[in-house]
Amino acid sequence: MTTTYLAQYLFAGLLPLALFGYLAGRRKIRAQQDQSARYKASENLFGWYAVTRMLLPAVVVSAGATVLDLFDLMEVPWPMVAATALLLGAGAMWIGLRAINPGLRVRTALEKTIVRVLLLASLISILTTIGIVLSIVFEAVHFFRIVNFWDFLTGTTWNPDGATIGEDGGAQHLFGSVPLFAGTFMITAIAMCVAIPVGLFSAICMSEYASLRVRRIAKPALEILAGIPTVVYGFFAAITVSPFIVRLAESVGLQADFTNALSPGLVMGIMIIPLVSSLSDDVISSVPQSLREGSLALGAYPSETIKRVVLPAALPGIVSACLLAISRAVGETMIVVMAAGLQPNLTWNPLEGMTTVNVRIVDALTGDQAFDSPETLAAFGLGLVLLVLTLCLNIVSLTVIRKFRQKYE
Repeated sequence: MTTTYLAQYLFAGLLPLALFGYLAGRRKIRAQQDQSARYKASENLFGWYAVTRMLLPAVVVSAGATVLDLFDLMEVPWPMVAATALLLGAGAMWIGLRAINPGLRVRTALEKTIVRVLLLASLISILTTIGIVLSIVFEAVHFFRIVNFWDFLTGTTWNPDGATIGEDGGAQHLFGSVPLFAGTFMITAIAMCVAIPVGLFSAICMSEYASLRVRRIAKPALEILAGIPTVVYGFFAAITVSPFIVRLAESVGLQADFTNALSPGLVMGIMIIPLVSSLSDDVISSVPQSLREGSLALGAYPSETIKRVVLPAALPGIVSACLLAISRAVGETMIVVMAAGLQPNLTWNPLEGMTTVNVRIVDALTGDQAFDSPETLAAFGLGLVLLVLTLCLNIVSLTVIRKFRQKYE
C-alpha cells in the first residue's frame, strides 16, 4: 500500500464529502426549525455534527491500514482502503443526518467527540513511548545475550574493535561502559555548573529587579542563544574555547589536551542558559504578588523576600527547568564530537579528552558493521541504561517537586 496515494485519494474524496455533510446538516435543521428559532451558530453546529460523524470511521480505517502496512503485518491495497473509508464515512454521515432534529443535543455530542479525539491523541503519545521503549529493550536483550550485563555495567574498558580470548576459548569484546557514562556525567556536570547559576540568577534579575524596558530587551537577547545551531557552538568550542583553555592551563603549569571535557561542558552550559532562565523567569513571575507584598509589609528586605518566599514558592517549576536542562545536556552530541573527541577515557581530569554515551551510539549505528553484530547492538545496550538512568532522574525530581509543592490562592 502506498501511503502517499492513500492520503491523496482520501483527501480528494473526503473533502467534498465533508462539505456536502456540512451543508446538508445545516439545511436539514434549518428546514425543521421555526423561523423565530433559527440561530446561525446552531446551524453551524449541526453541520459540524454531520462532518464529525463522517470523519471518525474514515480516519480509523485509514489509520488502521497504515499501521498494518508500516509494521508489515498485512498488505492491504490502497484503493480498497480508500474505498472502504469513503463508504463507511458516507454511511456514518447518512446515519448522522437522519439523527438531526431540533431536539438533538448537538453541543453535547460535539463535546463527546472532542473528548474522544483528545483521548486518542493521549493514547497515541503513550503508545509511541511504549513503542520506543520496547524497540530499545528487544535489541538490548539481544546484545546482553552476547555480552555479560554485569561486565557491561562495571567494565572500565570500551574497545569493541579489540577482542580477548576468554576461558571458554571464545572471543570476548571489551564493552565496559563506565568510561562512557563517566564522560557523560562529567560534561553534563560542568554544563550545569554554568547553566543553573547563571540562568537562575538571570531569571531572578529579570523578574524581580529589572525594569520593564530592560526586561523587554534583555530577555529576547538572552533567548537568542537558544536559536544558535549546535554545530556553531561546536565550532566555537573547538576553535576558540579549547585553545584558550590549553593556553590558560599552560600558564599555571598544567597540561591540557585540545580535545578536553572542559571546553564542551562550558559551551554546552552557555547553550542551555536560555532554557533555565526563560522557564525559571516564567515560574518566578507567576508567584502571586500578594506573597511579596506580605513579606515586605512584615519588614523583610527584597533579597530576603526572594530567598524565603519567592524561590520556595517557585521551587517545583525551577526544579523542572533544571531537569529539562540536564536532559538537554545529556542528549547533546555535536559539541562533544567536535570538542571532546571520540576516545573513551576514565579520568577525573576535565582537561583530558573523553566522550559520551550519545557519541558512541551515533558511532555504532553509523559504522559499516552488520546490524546484528555486537558493535552495533552495543548502541541499544547503552541506550537502555541511559533510559533507565533518565527515568531514575525523573523519579527523583518528581519526588522533590511533590515534597516542596505548595498551593497558593
